[in-house]
Amino acid sequence: MTEQKAFYLTTPIYYVNDAPHIGHAYTTVAGDVLTRWHRQRGEAVWFLTGTDEHGQKVMRTAEANNVAPQAWCDQLVENAWKPVWKSLNIAHDDFIRTTEDRHEKRVQRFLQGLMEKGFIYEGKYEGPYCVGCEEFKLPGDLIEGNCSIHSKPVEMVSETNWFFKLSAFVQPLLEHYKNNPEACEPASARNEVISFLEGGVQDLSISRSTFDWGIQVPWDTSQVVYVWFDALLNYATAVGLGEDPKSELGKKFAATWPADVHLVGKDILRFHAVIWPAMLMAGGIAVPKKVFAHGWLLVGGEKMSKSKLTGIAPSDITNHFGVDAFRYYFLRAIPFGSDGSFSWEDMTARYTSELANDFGNLASRLAAMIEKYCEGTLPAPTPSPELEAALKTAVDIADTSICALDFQSGINAIMDFCKRVNGYVTEKEPWSVAKDATRKSELDSILYNTAEALRALAVLLHPIMPATTEALWQSLGANVLGEIGSQKISDVARWGQLKNTRVTKGAILFPRLPELEIQ
Repeated sequence: MTEQKAFYLTTPIYYVNDAPHIGHAYTTVAGDVLTRWHRQRGEAVWFLTGTDEHGQKVMRTAEANNVAPQAWCDQLVENAWKPVWKSLNIAHDDFIRTTEDRHEKRVQRFLQGLMEKGFIYEGKYEGPYCVGCEEFKLPGDLIEGNCSIHSKPVEMVSETNWFFKLSAFVQPLLEHYKNNPEACEPASARNEVISFLEGGVQDLSISRSTFDWGIQVPWDTSQVVYVWFDALLNYATAVGLGEDPKSELGKKFAATWPADVHLVGKDILRFHAVIWPAMLMAGGIAVPKKVFAHGWLLVGGEKMSKSKLTGIAPSDITNHFGVDAFRYYFLRAIPFGSDGSFSWEDMTARYTSELANDFGNLASRLAAMIEKYCEGTLPAPTPSPELEAALKTAVDIADTSICALDFQSGINAIMDFCKRVNGYVTEKEPWSVAKDATRKSELDSILYNTAEALRALAVLLHPIMPATTEALWQSLGANVLGEIGSQKISDVARWGQLKNTRVTKGAILFPRLPELEIQ
């Protein structure tokens, strides 16, 4: 029996020259939400993130801190990167470090294979190089001699290196994107890649000889592998690239590869949509199904960046709003694939209106009324054709949208249903119905249907806000249905699942915000 192909998603691996800011968190949370959603669709899932630890940028940062590069990487990974992902409730299946033996050996083996196939040759590179991007720059990438990304001067490099025949893959790549437009999204990103390819592509220097912090070129120990060539391979090395197909790792690779979604920021699109698939084509490996380039988070109109002092640590926001509000806000407020500006004021407004008032208040009112009118026991199930129909619509839109990485539309559909339930409660006025003892069955019906709607909202919002929805699940007594993370998206809209549960008042899901002090 063939093992089910996992839904395989990767984030970029992040440079460890500094601690993560919310731009890094934005990508990783998006990956976490998407993989949690696919798990709740009943799919096998593999979610990879990690750190990129070689290259000049990391080496120079370590030197500036009077620490050896490996010690610098170890310290940042263990004290900054992994703890931030844990604090944000990132449920990754693997964390790859490019300094790990499993990665380095597979990179060398892959590179040796390309050499033997004739895709590598020796040559001389002369031209501009941005250490911040770790990228050989083209004239169009510069503004008055500065890198267009970092706004800092580039360095002129002259080295004898090993080159990859990237130019040989221009036509295969153009054909790939013509026949598989979904392989690079959104459309604006695909158009950029196609335009770049049509403009002519030079062969790529894939080694450096002026420093030694990197993976040694297997046939030339005087050179180290160019950091991007090394880093791009992580997505495949982490799941067993090049291992014996009969081995456990080889079987893992067969059950995982190709990746279903590579999430990247738009500034590293060319690496992932040009160089990376060309490398795989040269190695005879299947190319990824989709590279999705999301937009930038902007602060004061500029891309978030530590080098420009516009980086905001995730804890700056989560300490004020909470982790789940952080996860919700960035995917709800910004269309994924477009640039978006972070605003304390906008986040405060959405937290108050959408999370505290629409969702949190609904849960609090329901628990209070069941305690007051039903002694904490959920009334018997009753049908609500209108709420059930609205729920089915919300599930259909949310599932289609989130699977297409349109998080905003998916969340909007769920929250529209939440508003509809609030409207139902306002319209039915259970507090008035409760005053008439002859209308007890009517009251029970209103309260049951509100609870059942909250059961569905908890499941649908669980990938986005796992801790909050777990608290709501327990409050509803819904653990009798099993763990919230095991509830299937396809089964959410089946009405009448909650039965004979004890509903308890828990802590307020979204408490009133403290006064905001922006430094």
